[in-house]
Amino acid sequence: MTAAPEPPAIDAHAHVFTRTMPFTDTAWTRPDYDYPVEAYLADLDAHGIAFGVITAASLFGEYNDYTLAALAQHKRLRATVMLDQDTAPAELASLRAQGVCGVRFQIPLKVALPDLQGYRFRRFVTRLADAGMHLELNLGGEQLAQMLPALADARVPIVVDHFGLLRSEGELEGPGFTALLHAVQAGRTWVKVSAGFRLPPERLEAYAQRLLGSAGPDRLFWGSDAPFVGAEDRVRYADTLDTLYRIVPDPRDRRRMSDAALRFYFF
Repeated sequence: MTAAPEPPAIDAHAHVFTRTMPFTDTAWTRPDYDYPVEAYLADLDAHGIAFGVITAASLFGEYNDYTLAALAQHKRLRATVMLDQDTAPAELASLRAQGVCGVRFQIPLKVALPDLQGYRFRRFVTRLADAGMHLELNLGGEQLAQMLPALADARVPIVVDHFGLLRSEGELEGPGFTALLHAVQAGRTWVKVSAGFRLPPERLEAYAQRLLGSAGPDRLFWGSDAPFVGAEDRVRYADTLDTLYRIVPDPRDRRRMSDAALRFYFF
């Protein structure tokens, strides 16, 4: 009898929310159900996963209150939030002390990026680095191709969501993925192997193998993307683990991915 695969130690990408939270005016969908932190922890426990990372959802913009309350109650969690670029150093230091590890940056595909060489943006990423926080990017391919080179001389660590491919053109040969590989090889950039159910299933293995070969498992984090907003009727938490075991078949690679995420988010 074949033993069950060892579960990852950490889920580095999930969202928690309730129906009472305010949606932004531009929210792409508006879930009519709750996925509270208790439900997320129950999913982690049911699958033998010790730690989790709450990822800011664009649906709620800069409303971070529920995430901060969850961090205060559960020391096995870390989080990213969304913030204004003018956030002061004192607030960043306070957030860091509460378990916030980074700031998620996501804008619509057709919206122009901020002035990446301008004072306001450079001040923001410098303050993130000073606070010991990272910048998490969920951007399109052309946006990544502009953003990542602009950050090459910045000290801020960078995490790119969803294989670097969810909103990108050209797949593995596109400008976003090419810029991603260059950034990873230059250092201070990591990639989340997350939301595979939102990508072409027949291509996932090729995506993962390219990342493993070019970035290595020490630069990759796994995330479930629970509760699978927009795909709740076809994805279960166990499915995301099955996908991980299929596209990263070597347990040594999966262990190194877990260890890398634990070091990044907790130690």
